[in-house]
Amino acid sequence: MSELEGKSVQLYLVPTPIGNLKDITLRAIEVLNSVDVILAEDTRTSGKLLKHLEINRPLQSYHIFNEHKAVEKLVERMKKGEVLALISDAGTPGISDPGFLLVRAAKEAGLEVNCLPGPTAFVPALVNSALPNDRFTFEGFLPHKKGRQTRIQSLVEETRTMVFYESPHRLMKTLEQLAEAFGPDRLASVSRELTKVFEENVRGSLSELIEYYQEHPIKGEIVLVVEGRAEDRREKREAKIEKRESRRKR
Repeated sequence: MSELEGKSVQLYLVPTPIGNLKDITLRAIEVLNSVDVILAEDTRTSGKLLKHLEINRPLQSYHIFNEHKAVEKLVERMKKGEVLALISDAGTPGISDPGFLLVRAAKEAGLEVNCLPGPTAFVPALVNSALPNDRFTFEGFLPHKKGRQTRIQSLVEETRTMVFYESPHRLMKTLEQLAEAFGPDRLASVSRELTKVFEENVRGSLSELIEYYQEHPIKGEIVLVVEGRAEDRREKREAKIEKRESRRKR
């Protein structure tokens, strides 16, 4: 039975590989083969993936520069019975990529939306970092200019592990600004080109990472994972130990 048979879903969000094409799921292939139209962030990039997967469905451009204008028309098309799939250049749509506006509009219109599980860059980066991952905050991209320092300062007291997306030419600036705000000894991890041939995960203090990347220029997609405020975690552990000991004395 096809993924779409017996279903009333009008919009599928379909994650696509962040590097290794083998990471596409069987369900993702089935959905992309079944929908009426595939909305793609970059039709040229997605066209290559679909050709590799031997999927021949109509492609339509949907990206950050046209999403506000496109949403209303797309919702009307779905109301009339069209089933759409949204993909980004890589990873899960809506995670630092277009998708939120369309999902919100579809939900407000009473349409059924289904997001498939699949590739997302920050999950393997977080797990690879060797930093606590039971609680974390995903910050995406920091503002390029206006509001950047304000955002960083708002995270100074953050006790959870923090996850950022960053570009190669801004990584050094980000590491330096975080070291200034959080302290140079704060632990962090930089992951680049995840799932690809030249995947690299570099761990160390912020100062060590700054020193490393001064001598090793970086290329490729980057996920930066930064330790939360260690003092609070120590206090939390001490509180747990104290509570445990008090129970034993009862």
